[in-house]
Amino acid sequence: MRSLVPFRDINVHASTSHYAFTSPSSPSAQTLVVERPSGDIRLNDGALLGAKRVSSIAGILGIIKLRLDKYIIVITKAQPMGRLKGHMVYKIIATEFLPLRERTLHDPDEDTYLNLLKTLLKSGPMFFSYSLDITNSFQRQAASNPSLALWERADDRFFWNKFIQSDLIDFATGATSGSGLRQHGHRESGADPFILPVMFGMMRITTTRIKSTPLTFVLITRRSRHRAGTRYLTRGMDEQGHVANFNETEQIAVLNDESRGLGGIGVEAGMQNGKVGGFGGQDMQVMSYVQTRGSVPVYWAEINTLRYVPDLQIRGVETAVGAAKLHFSEQIRLYGDNYLVNLVNQKGREAKVKQAYEQMVRMLLSSPQEASEANDVTDQKIHVVESTQRGHEYDRLHYVYFDFHNETKGLRWHRAQLLLDQLKEGLVQGQYFRGVDMPGDSQGRLEVRNRQVAVVRTNCMDCLDRTNVVQTMLARWTLTRQLIDIGILRPGESADDDQAFQILFRNVWADNADVVSKSYSGTGALKTDFTRTGERTRAGAMQDLNNSITRYVKNNFSDGPRQDAFDLFLGAFLPDSSSIGSGRAFVDRRPVLIQSIPYVLAASVFMVLISSLPRSSSDSAWWPLRLFAVLWLAIGFWCFRFMYGHGVLYVNWPKLNTPRWANEGYQETMGAIRQDKIIGSFVARHERGASNARISHLEEGKKRIQ
Repeated sequence: MRSLVPFRDINVHASTSHYAFTSPSSPSAQTLVVERPSGDIRLNDGALLGAKRVSSIAGILGIIKLRLDKYIIVITKAQPMGRLKGHMVYKIIATEFLPLRERTLHDPDEDTYLNLLKTLLKSGPMFFSYSLDITNSFQRQAASNPSLALWERADDRFFWNKFIQSDLIDFATGATSGSGLRQHGHRESGADPFILPVMFGMMRITTTRIKSTPLTFVLITRRSRHRAGTRYLTRGMDEQGHVANFNETEQIAVLNDESRGLGGIGVEAGMQNGKVGGFGGQDMQVMSYVQTRGSVPVYWAEINTLRYVPDLQIRGVETAVGAAKLHFSEQIRLYGDNYLVNLVNQKGREAKVKQAYEQMVRMLLSSPQEASEANDVTDQKIHVVESTQRGHEYDRLHYVYFDFHNETKGLRWHRAQLLLDQLKEGLVQGQYFRGVDMPGDSQGRLEVRNRQVAVVRTNCMDCLDRTNVVQTMLARWTLTRQLIDIGILRPGESADDDQAFQILFRNVWADNADVVSKSYSGTGALKTDFTRTGERTRAGAMQDLNNSITRYVKNNFSDGPRQDAFDLFLGAFLPDSSSIGSGRAFVDRRPVLIQSIPYVLAASVFMVLISSLPRSSSDSAWWPLRLFAVLWLAIGFWCFRFMYGHGVLYVNWPKLNTPRWANEGYQETMGAIRQDKIIGSFVARHERGASNARISHLEEGKKRIQ
């Protein structure tokens, strides 16, 4: 019988000729065999002889080809996070790379690729379930086909390891044979249980009570694998309509859930269909509410130059209309009406982003109509752009601008309520999902009682800090409404009235803010003291200052390798197997003089500090020492001024898919340096044999529109 869900236990057997994967709990299942060193895949009836059992694993994360070799990435350790409707959810804790051949040739690039991937897998919060599709919201799960394998039901946007599962997927679907040759129609369903979909994001499952009513409170944030990356290196939208930092957040409340708590794999075995009896004889109920966030859908970029505020570039809005249509067509198809909440500042540099977004919305709507509310500071406290008719699908877009900065400055965070008041009608009409267990259903499906037909899509510049505050506010209001609708709360009461639950709710949402922020910016979110406590504190302000400084350092000096890791894991960059051993991809090809300036700056600081130390000496030695310090101070000042003025040379750019504007900035800056009166004559006209400096592989991998 075909297994639709992944195996919960897999043994790895290794020999010099192959790796074999078997499930001890399913002895009749076929064995998955990966030949060494070719990587050919086949299924074998029964176990193979001659292979030595290496270890037990939690699952196969995927297979990835680098320059020198292919590697099978296996999950060696997984942590149970809790049960969701009877299904255990796990977090990946440790992985291992199984090479298909012994390495006889040392390749520096191969080592760097492996280190990048291992760092990403170690730091990235990834989750999976053997029996529940956590890539889809409960509403989409209710509409899915239960006769499909779990990986076939997964949402393509949130199936994070889909690229590295492509070898197994192609083999299972018959797209290729085990040897990689194209074939058609030969379905290998025996490979389905070895394909485990993984989600990247945040998962928190907590048992709690509201007014003595037990429930399971769940918060899931799913990060899209499309246009994934780091803060300043992935902004805006690409030509396929994918936006940077797109996340779907689903808040879930499960009532009458007797499957709460953790448990081992053995307990999971009886719950693969999700059928767990209701609590106290009552049917289990699931209520969920989905929100999204994503970068402003136009072509724009912020270019690091070592300055605290990067340079902002926005391409013509007209050039992005086609991509924006792709983006919003998908959003409307998946979620219904879209309420586009924009929180960027309407003054200063962010005003250009606001204007571009509003221009885009006007171009998409068939008959746009605008309305504004003023305050003491500006005439656009709230600005709304909607269509007066439903002529085509894009008339389901409702743009709402809220002047978050001016309305909440001075710690007046309660003023965000003004945005909620503006959105209430749309929230009521948009509804939420509610489903009830269907008695006797062998698939554990839900009977849908209510559907969510609209979504609030929130953004600020980063889609992090301001966005977190607003999403938390909307989630709190919706949860209160849900609990009133089912009779747990009375009209006029709020979920916040229960002090214990209020603390839990705030901390879960603050943790969510930190996870989303760390994945994109490298630090926890700002303003989480307000999310956790309901008010701004001095300690929170100091933590925000620390996070802001850390963001500056990471975004300029360490985001390049992080972006490379994302591109490598997600298939946005494919390593070149030619010139093995040359180690060219990660070589710094800047002129040696340019590379040496930071070291000279550090040496000058050291010399100045040494010369300033108190010491007993004769007057004859005092002046030379001071002149020595002044000399090094002047050298250090010149080095600092040079680096700050030519910051694009010292940003740690991605080496695999280097942004086009980084390459252009490099060439322009180097051209100016060659004209410099002091060091121009010392800078070589070429950089170690490459006219485009250290920017290589520009045309490889995914094309980035910045």
